Amino acid sequence: MPQLDPTFFGTQLFWLAVCFIVLYVLMARVAIPQLGGILKQREDKIQGDLESAQKLKEETKSVIAAYEKALADARSQAQALSRETADAASAESSRRQQEVATRIAGELAAAERRIAEARATAMAGVRNMAAEVAGSAFARLTGAPADQTKVTAAVDAALKGGA
Repeated sequence: MPQLDPTFFGTQLFWLAVCFIVLYVLMARVAIPQLGGILKQREDKIQGDLESAQKLKEETKSVIAAYEKALADARSQAQALSRETADAASAESSRRQQEVATRIAGELAAAERRIAEARATAMAGVRNMAAEVAGSAFARLTGAPADQTKVTAAVDAALKGGA
């Protein structure tokens, strides 16, 4: 085998050194700078992605804060509207209750007046009828006609005492 023959070692070592130097120069001048550029591009892209992610995170926080503020404002407005509606309903209910109470009081007063008038009319009718019955009974019992003024006075006294 010629590779193991010591007479060829010198030329083999020469070509080994030449190939190694050429390969080293190619790697140092072409391949490694290209790999460095690729690594730099990747690093720049990753850094850009991290920066945009940080910006998006900050925007998200600000949007969430704005949303929470808007939600709190909406809740407070809803509570205020609910309070206003409840107050208006309460005021309307109180007003209607007052109207009904006033109307009922008026109707009650009118009914009491009618009752008093009916009672007065009934009492006047009872007075006249009682005076006639008493006069008639006096006339039947005694056989003499009764004095109408005395009978009326006696009936009035009896009605006042019984009332």
